[in-house]
Amino acid sequence: MIDLMMLPLAALPFPDIDPVIVQIGPLAIHWYGVGYVVGILFAWWYGRRLVTNPRLWPEGVKPMRPEDIDDFLVWAAIGVVLGGRVGYILFYDFARYLANPLDIFAVWQGGMSFHGGFAGVTIAMILFARSRGIGIWTLFDVISAGVPVGLGLVRVTNFINAELWGRPTDAPSGVIFCNDRLRELGGGQCIAGEFARHPSQLYEAALEGLVLFLAMRLLTHTFLRLKNPGCVSGTFLAGYGMSRIFVEFFREPDAHIGYLAGGWLTMGMVLSAPMVLFGLWAILRSRSQTAQSARA
Repeated sequence: MIDLMMLPLAALPFPDIDPVIVQIGPLAIHWYGVGYVVGILFAWWYGRRLVTNPRLWPEGVKPMRPEDIDDFLVWAAIGVVLGGRVGYILFYDFARYLANPLDIFAVWQGGMSFHGGFAGVTIAMILFARSRGIGIWTLFDVISAGVPVGLGLVRVTNFINAELWGRPTDAPSGVIFCNDRLRELGGGQCIAGEFARHPSQLYEAALEGLVLFLAMRLLTHTFLRLKNPGCVSGTFLAGYGMSRIFVEFFREPDAHIGYLAGGWLTMGMVLSAPMVLFGLWAILRSRSQTAQSARA
């Protein structure tokens, strides 16, 4: 066992927070689910604030009505949940669900993929924008600006759930993911092993949540990039992809997948790389269209 005197933070016990906030009979409210709900509601509220602030948009342009954001809330929730679930099944644990198809509906057991949720809500945005006559890139930008808050909250709940932990470390930031609940799940031993690991969930919460939101805020309110459709959403895509790839070097890969190649390449990296490329393309596209408009 590792010497706890060498690990200041690891000497602190892992917070003994029950993943279930409250349970009444078979109905249970989890921190994980609350993180999703609060994140979606924040993006809705923040999106309304953005579309009703004329300073952020070209003069005389009304990007959409606040009521459009209200109506899209349902579309977004469906896209996130269905996409996240289908993405996890296809990308991370297809063999298990193929053998036990009824487990597909056991969402209370966890199993959501960001990349799947992103694909689901992107499809929802495209369909919704076309049905309302709204610019697709404009809707992308408005929604992207508020999404990082939800990402950060969900990563914090991953930490509370002691899931998606990091690789073993002797760094001062190491945390021992061990409490009575984890010992019970592990048959008497902590399922993460009683040694320090990177709290990679908190690394992701900081980068994908706080840092990315602040970057979005600078783009929308200081540099007024909502006037250049695609710039904000492109920055979100590239920023998230790079943050996720970076954290994957500290995160323990899923046991049933492991490393894809070279002892370092993970599924998270593979799925995030296209996001970086597409995000950079969206930024360049936005800049080129702005230059063309200036010359016209």
